[in-house]
Amino acid sequence: MSQEVLPHMDDQKPSEEWHQEAGDVDPTVVALAASYRPGTEEERKLVRKIDLRLLPCIWALYAMSFMDRGNIGNAKTGGLQADFGFNSNQYSIILLVFFVSYLIFEIPSNLILTRVRPSLYLSGLCIIWGAVAASMAATKNWKTLAVTRFVLGIVEAGFAPGIAYYLSSWYKKYEVATRFSIYYTAIAVAGAFSGLIAGLITQHLDGRRGIQGWQWLFIIEGVGSCFVGCFTWFIMPDWPTTTRFLSPEERLLAAQRLAYDGLANTQGAQERLGHWETVKMALGDWRSWVFVIMYMLCTGAQTIQYFVPTLVGALGWTGYQGQYHTIPLYACAFCCILGFCIWADYAQKKAIFITGLAFTAGTFFIIVVAVHNTKVQFAFMTLAFGMTYAVCALVLMWVPNVIAFPAEKRAVSIALVNGLGNSASIYGVFLWPAKDAPRYIPGFSATTVWMFLVGILAQVMNYLVNKYPLVAPDPEVVVQQEIEKQRAKGLIV
Repeated sequence: MSQEVLPHMDDQKPSEEWHQEAGDVDPTVVALAASYRPGTEEERKLVRKIDLRLLPCIWALYAMSFMDRGNIGNAKTGGLQADFGFNSNQYSIILLVFFVSYLIFEIPSNLILTRVRPSLYLSGLCIIWGAVAASMAATKNWKTLAVTRFVLGIVEAGFAPGIAYYLSSWYKKYEVATRFSIYYTAIAVAGAFSGLIAGLITQHLDGRRGIQGWQWLFIIEGVGSCFVGCFTWFIMPDWPTTTRFLSPEERLLAAQRLAYDGLANTQGAQERLGHWETVKMALGDWRSWVFVIMYMLCTGAQTIQYFVPTLVGALGWTGYQGQYHTIPLYACAFCCILGFCIWADYAQKKAIFITGLAFTAGTFFIIVVAVHNTKVQFAFMTLAFGMTYAVCALVLMWVPNVIAFPAEKRAVSIALVNGLGNSASIYGVFLWPAKDAPRYIPGFSATTVWMFLVGILAQVMNYLVNKYPLVAPDPEVVVQQEIEKQRAKGLIV
Protein backbone atom coordinates (compact mmCIF):
# COMPACT_ATOMS: atom_id res chain seq x y z
CA MET A 1 0.00 0.00 0.00
CA SER A 2 1.43 3.33 -1.02
CA GLN A 3 1.88 5.79 1.82
CA GLU A 4 2.26 8.92 -0.30
CA VAL A 5 -0.58 11.39 -0.38
CA LEU A 6 -2.87 10.80 -3.34
CA PRO A 7 -3.83 13.52 -5.82
CA HIS A 8 -6.71 15.82 -4.80
CA MET A 9 -6.47 14.72 -1.18
CA ASP A 10 -7.00 17.76 1.04
CA ASP A 11 -5.58 17.20 4.51
CA GLN A 12 -8.28 19.43 5.96
CA LYS A 13 -11.21 17.72 4.29
CA PRO A 14 -13.68 16.32 6.85
CA SER A 15 -14.12 12.58 6.85
CA GLU A 16 -17.79 12.65 5.91
CA GLU A 17 -16.67 13.61 2.41
CA TRP A 18 -15.41 10.07 1.98
CA HIS A 19 -19.11 9.00 2.13
CA GLN A 20 -20.87 10.46 -0.87
CA GLU A 21 -24.67 10.69 -0.70
CA ALA A 22 -25.83 10.41 -4.28
CA GLY A 23 -24.79 10.73 -7.89
CA ASP A 24 -21.27 10.17 -9.15
CA VAL A 25 -18.62 9.03 -6.72
CA ASP A 26 -15.72 11.39 -6.00
CA PRO A 27 -12.66 10.12 -7.96
CA THR A 28 -10.53 10.82 -4.89
CA VAL A 29 -12.62 8.34 -2.91
CA VAL A 30 -12.20 5.70 -5.61
CA ALA A 31 -8.45 6.28 -5.73
CA LEU A 32 -8.22 5.92 -1.97
CA ALA A 33 -10.28 2.72 -2.03
CA ALA A 34 -8.19 1.29 -4.88
CA SER A 35 -4.95 1.71 -2.92
CA TYR A 36 -6.34 0.12 0.26
CA ARG A 37 -5.39 -3.43 1.29
CA PRO A 38 -7.55 -4.81 4.11
CA GLY A 39 -6.18 -6.67 7.12
CA THR A 40 -2.59 -5.40 7.19
CA GLU A 41 -0.55 -5.13 10.39
CA GLU A 42 -0.42 -1.36 9.88
CA GLU A 43 -4.19 -1.24 9.87
CA ARG A 44 -4.47 -3.32 13.06
CA LYS A 45 -2.06 -0.97 14.82
CA LEU A 46 -4.01 2.02 13.58
CA VAL A 47 -7.32 0.63 14.88
CA ARG A 48 -5.79 -0.09 18.29
CA LYS A 49 -4.44 3.46 18.43
CA ILE A 50 -7.87 4.88 17.54
CA ASP A 51 -9.53 2.65 20.15
CA LEU A 52 -7.25 3.87 22.92
CA ARG A 53 -8.04 7.51 22.11
CA LEU A 54 -11.74 7.43 21.22
CA LEU A 55 -13.33 4.74 23.38
CA PRO A 56 -12.34 6.17 26.79
CA CYS A 57 -13.75 9.56 25.74
CA ILE A 58 -17.14 8.38 24.51
CA TRP A 59 -17.38 5.86 27.36
CA ALA A 60 -16.85 8.61 29.96
CA LEU A 61 -19.34 10.92 28.26
CA TYR A 62 -21.99 8.18 28.08
CA ALA A 63 -21.42 7.26 31.73
CA MET A 64 -22.05 10.86 32.77
CA SER A 65 -25.10 11.04 30.52
CA PHE A 66 -26.67 8.00 32.12
CA MET A 67 -25.68 9.09 35.62
CA ASP A 68 -27.34 12.49 35.28
CA ARG A 69 -30.56 11.10 33.85
CA GLY A 70 -30.72 8.10 36.20
CA ASN A 71 -29.77 9.62 39.57
CA ILE A 72 -33.38 10.70 40.08
CA GLY A 73 -34.12 7.25 41.54
CA ASN A 74 -31.34 7.57 44.12
CA ALA A 75 -32.43 11.12 44.93
CA LYS A 76 -36.03 9.97 45.42
CA THR A 77 -35.12 7.51 48.14
CA GLY A 78 -32.44 9.85 49.50
CA GLY A 79 -34.94 12.41 50.75
CA LEU A 80 -36.28 14.10 47.59
CA GLN A 81 -39.73 12.51 47.85
CA ALA A 82 -39.99 13.31 51.55
CA ASP A 83 -39.10 16.99 50.93
CA PHE A 84 -41.33 17.50 47.90
CA GLY A 85 -44.15 15.19 48.98
CA PHE A 86 -44.93 13.88 45.48
CA ASN A 87 -46.80 10.61 44.91
CA SER A 88 -45.86 7.76 42.60
CA ASN A 89 -47.86 9.14 39.65
CA GLN A 90 -46.14 12.51 39.96
CA TYR A 91 -42.78 10.74 40.12
CA SER A 92 -43.68 8.89 36.91
CA ILE A 93 -44.43 12.25 35.27
CA ILE A 94 -41.02 13.53 36.39
CA LEU A 95 -39.49 10.55 34.59
CA LEU A 96 -41.83 10.79 31.60
CA VAL A 97 -41.07 14.37 30.55
CA PHE A 98 -37.39 13.55 30.03
CA PHE A 99 -38.22 10.90 27.42
CA VAL A 100 -40.77 13.14 25.69
CA SER A 101 -38.26 15.92 25.05
CA TYR A 102 -35.54 13.36 24.32
CA LEU A 103 -37.59 11.82 21.48
CA ILE A 104 -38.87 15.14 20.10
CA PHE A 105 -35.45 16.78 19.82
CA GLU A 106 -33.41 13.79 18.63
CA ILE A 107 -34.10 14.49 14.94
CA PRO A 108 -33.42 18.27 15.13
CA SER A 109 -30.16 17.46 16.88
CA ASN A 110 -29.21 15.22 13.96
CA LEU A 111 -29.37 18.24 11.66
CA ILE A 112 -26.58 19.91 13.63
CA LEU A 113 -24.18 16.97 13.66
CA THR A 114 -22.61 17.35 10.24
CA ARG A 115 -22.04 21.09 10.69
CA VAL A 116 -20.01 21.12 13.88
CA ARG A 117 -16.81 19.65 15.28
CA PRO A 118 -17.70 16.49 17.22
CA SER A 119 -15.18 17.16 19.98
CA LEU A 120 -16.83 20.51 20.69
CA TYR A 121 -20.39 19.35 20.13
CA LEU A 122 -20.35 16.16 22.20
CA SER A 123 -18.21 17.61 24.98
CA GLY A 124 -20.25 20.81 24.97
CA LEU A 125 -23.47 18.83 25.40
CA CYS A 126 -21.92 17.10 28.42
CA ILE A 127 -21.02 20.44 30.00
CA ILE A 128 -24.51 21.84 29.40
CA TRP A 129 -26.41 18.79 30.67
CA GLY A 130 -24.10 18.72 33.70
CA ALA A 131 -25.11 22.29 34.49
CA VAL A 132 -28.79 21.45 34.01
CA ALA A 133 -28.49 18.35 36.21
CA ALA A 134 -26.77 20.36 38.95
CA SER A 135 -29.51 22.98 38.78
CA MET A 136 -32.06 20.34 39.81
CA ALA A 137 -30.70 20.84 43.33
CA ALA A 138 -32.29 24.33 43.31
CA THR A 139 -35.81 23.12 42.46
CA LYS A 140 -38.46 23.67 45.13
CA ASN A 141 -41.27 21.32 44.05
CA TRP A 142 -41.95 18.40 41.75
CA LYS A 143 -43.28 20.61 38.93
CA THR A 144 -40.10 22.67 38.62
CA LEU A 145 -38.11 19.44 38.86
CA ALA A 146 -40.14 18.01 35.96
CA VAL A 147 -39.49 21.14 33.87
CA THR A 148 -35.76 20.89 34.56
CA ARG A 149 -35.72 17.24 33.50
CA PHE A 150 -37.59 18.20 30.31
CA VAL A 151 -34.72 20.60 29.54
CA LEU A 152 -32.24 17.83 30.40
CA GLY A 153 -33.91 15.63 27.78
CA ILE A 154 -33.53 18.37 25.15
CA VAL A 155 -29.79 18.62 25.78
CA GLU A 156 -29.11 14.88 25.97
CA ALA A 157 -31.16 14.18 22.82
CA GLY A 158 -28.21 15.06 20.60
CA PHE A 159 -25.74 12.77 22.30
CA ALA A 160 -26.74 9.24 21.18
CA PRO A 161 -27.06 10.07 17.45
CA GLY A 162 -23.92 12.15 17.77
CA ILE A 163 -21.94 9.19 19.06
CA ALA A 164 -23.32 6.95 16.28
CA TYR A 165 -22.24 9.46 13.65
CA TYR A 166 -18.87 9.97 15.32
CA LEU A 167 -18.06 6.25 15.40
CA SER A 168 -19.08 5.85 11.75
CA SER A 169 -16.57 8.57 10.86
CA TRP A 170 -13.70 6.56 12.35
CA TYR A 171 -14.55 2.88 12.03
CA LYS A 172 -15.55 0.55 9.25
CA LYS A 173 -19.12 -0.69 9.38
CA TYR A 174 -18.34 -4.09 10.86
CA GLU A 175 -16.04 -2.66 13.51
CA VAL A 176 -18.70 -0.54 15.18
CA ALA A 177 -20.71 -3.26 16.97
CA THR A 178 -17.83 -4.39 19.18
CA ARG A 179 -17.05 -0.80 20.11
CA PHE A 180 -20.71 -0.26 20.88
CA SER A 181 -20.75 -3.17 23.34
CA ILE A 182 -17.84 -1.59 25.23
CA TYR A 183 -19.52 1.82 25.08
CA TYR A 184 -22.79 0.32 26.36
CA THR A 185 -21.14 -0.97 29.55
CA ALA A 186 -20.94 2.66 30.69
CA ILE A 187 -24.61 2.33 31.68
CA ALA A 188 -23.84 -0.37 34.21
CA VAL A 189 -20.76 1.33 35.63
CA ALA A 190 -22.58 4.68 35.87
CA GLY A 191 -25.48 3.04 37.69
CA ALA A 192 -23.19 1.35 40.19
CA PHE A 193 -21.10 4.49 40.70
CA SER A 194 -24.23 6.60 41.18
CA GLY A 195 -25.38 4.18 43.88
CA LEU A 196 -22.00 4.45 45.58
CA ILE A 197 -22.05 8.25 45.49
CA ALA A 198 -25.63 8.31 46.74
CA GLY A 199 -24.70 6.00 49.62
CA LEU A 200 -21.71 8.10 50.65
CA ILE A 201 -23.69 11.33 50.42
CA THR A 202 -26.62 9.94 52.41
CA GLN A 203 -24.22 8.62 55.02
CA HIS A 204 -21.84 11.58 55.34
CA LEU A 205 -23.06 14.77 53.60
CA ASP A 206 -26.78 14.94 54.27
CA GLY A 207 -27.49 18.30 55.93
CA ARG A 208 -23.95 19.65 55.59
CA ARG A 209 -23.87 23.43 54.95
CA GLY A 210 -27.65 23.40 55.01
CA ILE A 211 -27.86 21.29 51.85
CA GLN A 212 -29.90 18.09 51.75
CA GLY A 213 -28.36 14.82 50.60
CA TRP A 214 -30.38 14.64 47.38
CA GLN A 215 -29.23 18.18 46.54
CA TRP A 216 -25.59 17.21 47.08
CA LEU A 217 -26.20 14.25 44.74
CA PHE A 218 -27.42 16.46 41.90
CA ILE A 219 -24.66 19.02 42.46
CA ILE A 220 -21.75 16.57 42.68
CA GLU A 221 -22.79 14.47 39.69
CA GLY A 222 -23.72 17.52 37.60
CA VAL A 223 -20.40 19.22 38.29
CA GLY A 224 -18.68 15.91 37.53
CA SER A 225 -20.26 15.93 34.07
CA CYS A 226 -19.04 19.48 33.48
CA PHE A 227 -15.52 18.43 34.42
CA VAL A 228 -15.58 15.37 32.14
CA GLY A 229 -16.91 17.51 29.27
CA CYS A 230 -14.09 20.03 29.71
CA PHE A 231 -11.54 17.20 29.81
CA THR A 232 -12.76 15.40 26.67
CA TRP A 233 -13.02 18.76 24.88
CA PHE A 234 -9.22 18.89 24.79
CA ILE A 235 -8.39 15.26 24.03
CA MET A 236 -11.14 14.08 21.65
CA PRO A 237 -10.09 14.11 17.98
CA ASP A 238 -12.48 15.39 15.34
CA TRP A 239 -11.93 13.68 11.99
CA PRO A 240 -9.36 11.09 10.85
CA THR A 241 -7.92 13.42 8.19
CA THR A 242 -7.49 16.42 10.47
CA THR A 243 -6.41 15.00 13.82
CA ARG A 244 -2.87 15.55 15.07
CA PHE A 245 -2.59 12.39 17.14
CA LEU A 246 -2.19 10.37 13.93
CA SER A 247 0.84 10.63 11.67
CA PRO A 248 0.34 11.70 8.03
CA GLU A 249 0.69 8.04 6.96
CA GLU A 250 -1.91 6.96 9.52
CA ARG A 251 -4.30 9.71 8.44
CA LEU A 252 -3.99 8.51 4.85
CA LEU A 253 -4.65 4.90 5.88
CA ALA A 254 -7.67 6.00 7.93
CA ALA A 255 -9.07 7.79 4.88
CA GLN A 256 -8.41 4.76 2.67
CA ARG A 257 -10.28 2.49 5.09
CA LEU A 258 -13.32 4.75 5.12
CA ALA A 259 -13.27 5.20 1.34
CA TYR A 260 -13.09 1.45 0.76
CA ASP A 261 -15.81 0.75 3.29
CA GLY A 262 -18.05 3.48 1.87
CA LEU A 263 -17.87 1.96 -1.62
CA ALA A 264 -17.98 -1.70 -0.63
CA ASN A 265 -21.05 -1.33 1.57
CA THR A 266 -23.34 0.56 -0.78
CA GLN A 267 -25.96 -0.97 -3.03
CA GLY A 268 -23.45 -1.16 -5.83
CA ALA A 269 -21.16 0.88 -8.00
CA GLN A 270 -24.02 2.02 -10.22
CA GLU A 271 -26.56 2.88 -7.52
CA ARG A 272 -25.93 5.47 -4.84
CA LEU A 273 -28.63 6.29 -2.27
CA GLY A 274 -29.89 9.68 -1.09
CA HIS A 275 -31.46 10.46 2.27
CA TRP A 276 -35.13 10.12 1.30
CA GLU A 277 -34.62 6.94 -0.67
CA THR A 278 -32.72 5.46 2.25
CA VAL A 279 -35.49 6.36 4.70
CA LYS A 280 -38.11 4.77 2.46
CA MET A 281 -36.05 1.59 2.20
CA ALA A 282 -35.69 1.35 5.98
CA LEU A 283 -39.37 2.08 6.66
CA GLY A 284 -40.47 -0.38 3.99
CA ASP A 285 -38.42 -3.30 5.33
CA TRP A 286 -40.32 -5.62 7.68
CA ARG A 287 -37.04 -6.44 9.42
CA SER A 288 -36.80 -2.90 10.77
CA TRP A 289 -40.24 -3.12 12.36
CA VAL A 290 -39.64 -6.48 14.00
CA PHE A 291 -36.51 -5.02 15.57
CA VAL A 292 -38.48 -1.93 16.67
CA ILE A 293 -40.98 -4.15 18.48
CA MET A 294 -38.23 -6.22 20.08
CA TYR A 295 -36.33 -3.16 21.25
CA MET A 296 -39.49 -1.52 22.59
CA LEU A 297 -40.10 -4.61 24.72
CA CYS A 298 -36.49 -4.49 25.95
CA THR A 299 -36.46 -0.79 26.83
CA GLY A 300 -39.88 -1.10 28.45
CA ALA A 301 -38.46 -3.77 30.74
CA GLN A 302 -35.32 -1.70 31.28
CA THR A 303 -37.28 1.15 32.89
CA ILE A 304 -36.90 -0.87 36.10
CA GLN A 305 -33.59 1.00 36.40
CA TYR A 306 -35.40 4.13 37.62
CA PHE A 307 -37.03 2.20 40.45
CA VAL A 308 -34.08 0.10 41.64
CA PRO A 309 -33.59 2.10 44.88
CA THR A 310 -37.34 1.85 45.53
CA LEU A 311 -37.37 -1.91 44.94
CA VAL A 312 -34.32 -2.38 47.13
CA GLY A 313 -36.06 -0.34 49.82
CA ALA A 314 -39.08 -2.63 49.58
CA LEU A 315 -36.75 -5.54 50.45
CA GLY A 316 -35.78 -3.81 53.69
CA TRP A 317 -32.62 -1.87 52.87
CA THR A 318 -33.16 1.85 53.34
CA GLY A 319 -31.01 4.96 53.71
CA TYR A 320 -27.39 4.63 52.72
CA GLN A 321 -27.63 0.82 53.01
CA GLY A 322 -30.30 0.90 50.31
CA GLN A 323 -28.11 3.06 48.06
CA TYR A 324 -25.16 0.68 48.47
CA HIS A 325 -27.38 -2.30 47.65
CA THR A 326 -28.08 -0.90 44.17
CA ILE A 327 -24.41 -1.41 43.24
CA PRO A 328 -24.52 -5.23 42.77
CA LEU A 329 -27.33 -4.91 40.21
CA TYR A 330 -25.27 -2.66 37.98
CA ALA A 331 -22.11 -4.71 38.55
CA CYS A 332 -24.02 -7.74 37.31
CA ALA A 333 -25.28 -5.73 34.32
CA PHE A 334 -21.71 -4.76 33.44
CA CYS A 335 -20.57 -8.40 33.46
CA CYS A 336 -23.60 -9.55 31.46
CA ILE A 337 -23.31 -6.86 28.80
CA LEU A 338 -19.61 -7.31 28.19
CA GLY A 339 -19.49 -11.08 28.61
CA PHE A 340 -22.55 -12.09 26.62
CA CYS A 341 -22.08 -9.51 23.84
CA ILE A 342 -18.50 -10.63 23.19
CA TRP A 343 -19.50 -14.29 23.46
CA ALA A 344 -22.44 -13.81 21.08
CA ASP A 345 -20.23 -12.03 18.54
CA TYR A 346 -17.66 -14.82 18.77
CA ALA A 347 -20.29 -17.57 18.37
CA GLN A 348 -22.24 -15.53 15.76
CA LYS A 349 -25.47 -16.72 17.38
CA LYS A 350 -27.15 -13.57 18.68
CA ALA A 351 -30.69 -15.01 18.38
CA ILE A 352 -29.87 -17.95 20.64
CA PHE A 353 -28.25 -15.68 23.23
CA ILE A 354 -31.18 -13.25 23.17
CA THR A 355 -33.72 -16.03 23.64
CA GLY A 356 -31.73 -17.78 26.35
CA LEU A 357 -31.09 -14.61 28.34
CA ALA A 358 -34.65 -13.29 27.91
CA PHE A 359 -36.25 -16.56 29.04
CA THR A 360 -33.87 -16.83 31.98
CA ALA A 361 -34.46 -13.21 33.03
CA GLY A 362 -38.22 -13.72 32.81
CA THR A 363 -37.99 -16.85 34.94
CA PHE A 364 -35.88 -15.03 37.52
CA PHE A 365 -38.41 -12.18 37.72
CA ILE A 366 -41.09 -14.78 38.49
CA ILE A 367 -38.93 -16.16 41.29
CA VAL A 368 -38.49 -12.64 42.73
CA VAL A 369 -42.27 -12.36 43.12
CA ALA A 370 -42.90 -15.97 44.17
CA VAL A 371 -40.43 -16.25 47.08
CA HIS A 372 -40.47 -14.30 50.34
CA ASN A 373 -36.85 -14.57 51.47
CA THR A 374 -35.39 -11.10 50.85
CA LYS A 375 -31.87 -12.35 50.17
CA VAL A 376 -33.15 -14.80 47.55
CA GLN A 377 -35.32 -12.07 46.01
CA PHE A 378 -32.35 -9.70 45.86
CA ALA A 379 -30.07 -12.32 44.29
CA PHE A 380 -32.53 -13.23 41.52
CA MET A 381 -33.50 -9.60 40.92
CA THR A 382 -29.80 -8.79 40.46
CA LEU A 383 -29.32 -11.59 37.93
CA ALA A 384 -32.52 -10.75 36.04
CA PHE A 385 -31.58 -7.07 35.94
CA GLY A 386 -28.17 -7.82 34.45
CA MET A 387 -29.60 -10.17 31.83
CA THR A 388 -32.23 -7.62 30.80
CA TYR A 389 -29.47 -5.11 30.09
CA ALA A 390 -27.57 -7.69 28.04
CA VAL A 391 -30.68 -8.48 25.98
CA CYS A 392 -31.14 -4.77 25.16
CA ALA A 393 -27.56 -4.48 23.93
CA LEU A 394 -27.75 -7.71 21.90
CA VAL A 395 -30.98 -6.71 20.14
CA LEU A 396 -29.56 -3.35 19.08
CA MET A 397 -26.28 -4.93 17.97
CA TRP A 398 -28.19 -7.55 15.96
CA VAL A 399 -29.69 -4.87 13.70
CA PRO A 400 -26.51 -4.13 11.66
CA ASN A 401 -25.89 -7.88 11.27
CA VAL A 402 -29.31 -8.49 9.71
CA ILE A 403 -29.79 -5.19 7.86
CA ALA A 404 -26.19 -5.01 6.73
CA PHE A 405 -26.75 -3.79 3.21
CA PRO A 406 -26.72 -1.13 1.89
CA ALA A 407 -24.80 0.92 4.44
CA GLU A 408 -27.11 3.94 4.22
CA LYS A 409 -30.17 1.80 4.96
CA ARG A 410 -28.36 0.11 7.83
CA ALA A 411 -27.61 3.47 9.47
CA VAL A 412 -31.22 4.64 9.20
CA SER A 413 -32.54 1.30 10.49
CA ILE A 414 -30.35 1.50 13.59
CA ALA A 415 -31.58 5.05 14.26
CA LEU A 416 -35.19 3.96 13.69
CA VAL A 417 -34.92 1.02 16.09
CA ASN A 418 -33.15 3.09 18.74
CA GLY A 419 -35.51 6.07 18.45
CA LEU A 420 -38.86 4.26 18.37
CA GLY A 421 -37.64 1.59 20.76
CA ASN A 422 -36.89 4.15 23.43
CA SER A 423 -40.46 5.43 23.21
CA ALA A 424 -41.38 2.46 25.41
CA SER A 425 -39.86 4.36 28.32
CA ILE A 426 -42.80 6.78 28.10
CA TYR A 427 -45.27 4.17 29.37
CA GLY A 428 -42.73 1.96 31.15
CA VAL A 429 -42.27 4.53 33.92
CA PHE A 430 -45.85 3.92 35.08
CA LEU A 431 -45.26 0.23 35.81
CA TRP A 432 -44.13 0.64 39.40
CA PRO A 433 -46.68 2.72 41.40
CA ALA A 434 -46.31 2.88 45.19
CA LYS A 435 -49.66 1.17 45.70
CA ASP A 436 -48.11 -2.07 44.39
CA ALA A 437 -45.46 -2.14 47.13
CA PRO A 438 -43.83 -4.17 48.50
CA ARG A 439 -44.07 -6.95 45.87
CA TYR A 440 -44.80 -4.85 42.76
CA ILE A 441 -46.52 -7.76 41.05
CA PRO A 442 -47.90 -5.77 38.03
CA GLY A 443 -44.48 -4.31 37.24
CA PHE A 444 -42.65 -7.61 37.52
CA SER A 445 -45.43 -9.35 35.57
CA ALA A 446 -45.22 -6.91 32.65
CA THR A 447 -41.43 -7.13 32.62
CA THR A 448 -41.62 -10.94 32.64
CA VAL A 449 -44.09 -11.06 29.76
CA TRP A 450 -41.98 -8.63 27.71
CA MET A 451 -38.85 -10.69 28.25
CA PHE A 452 -40.58 -13.88 27.12
CA LEU A 453 -41.97 -12.09 24.06
CA VAL A 454 -38.48 -10.86 23.14
CA GLY A 455 -37.17 -14.42 23.42
CA ILE A 456 -39.93 -15.75 21.16
CA LEU A 457 -39.56 -12.95 18.61
CA ALA A 458 -35.81 -13.54 18.45
CA GLN A 459 -36.40 -17.07 17.19
CA VAL A 460 -39.13 -15.96 14.79
CA MET A 461 -36.79 -13.29 13.45
CA ASN A 462 -33.94 -15.76 13.17
CA TYR A 463 -36.11 -18.12 11.11
CA LEU A 464 -37.34 -15.34 8.82
CA VAL A 465 -33.93 -13.76 8.16
CA ASN A 466 -32.49 -17.17 7.30
CA LYS A 467 -35.39 -17.83 4.93
CA TYR A 468 -35.38 -14.32 3.42
CA PRO A 469 -31.78 -13.07 3.76
CA LEU A 470 -30.41 -9.82 2.39
CA VAL A 471 -27.59 -10.83 0.06
CA ALA A 472 -24.76 -8.31 0.03
CA PRO A 473 -22.36 -7.98 -2.92
CA ASP A 474 -18.72 -8.98 -2.77
CA PRO A 475 -16.85 -5.87 -1.52
CA GLU A 476 -13.89 -6.48 -3.85
CA VAL A 477 -16.22 -6.76 -6.86
CA VAL A 478 -18.10 -3.56 -5.96
CA VAL A 479 -14.91 -1.53 -5.52
CA GLN A 480 -13.45 -2.91 -8.74
CA GLN A 481 -16.63 -2.00 -10.64
CA GLU A 482 -16.41 1.57 -9.43
CA ILE A 483 -12.70 1.76 -10.29
CA GLU A 484 -13.38 0.58 -13.85
CA LYS A 485 -16.24 3.07 -14.14
CA GLN A 486 -13.99 5.97 -13.13
CA ARG A 487 -11.19 4.79 -15.40
CA ALA A 488 -13.58 4.72 -18.34
CA LYS A 489 -14.40 8.34 -17.63
CA GLY A 490 -10.68 9.17 -17.48
CA LEU A 491 -11.01 10.44 -13.91
CA ILE A 492 -8.39 8.08 -12.43
CA VAL A 493 -5.51 6.13 -13.95
